[in-house]
Amino acid sequence: QVQLVESGGGLVQAGGSLRLSCAASGRTFVTYAMGWFRQAPGKERGFVAAITWGGGSTFYADSVKGRFTISRDSDKMYLQMNSLKPEDTAVYYCAHARAPYGAGIGDLRRYDDWGQGTQVTVSS
Repeated sequence: QVQLVESGGGLVQAGGSLRLSCAASGRTFVTYAMGWFRQAPGKERGFVAAITWGGGSTFYADSVKGRFTISRDSDKMYLQMNSLKPEDTAVYYCAHARAPYGAGIGDLRRYDDWGQGTQVTVSS
């Protein structure tokens, strides 16, 4: 079991920036990848970005490429969000995947543990 706590959400104007953080605790030595998902009102939870822990390979949804950057250290993960748009408004969730196999890296079924979410609101 891995416990995940997100922070860094808030209210920002369009064009602005935020940095989200995810602090992990527990059995963090059984990590293959961690990722960020988001869910807007009335929408399904969708993939934003992911990073593998061993090799540091990164993956991004098309909608955030060139604007968001995912990074990590030994027990934390970050999402730097630049050039924010109103359509980025959502609750952002940190997620943890134990196994190096299973569903695709952008499939929420791939992930075993989830944080509580942090609200990001982008005003126009």
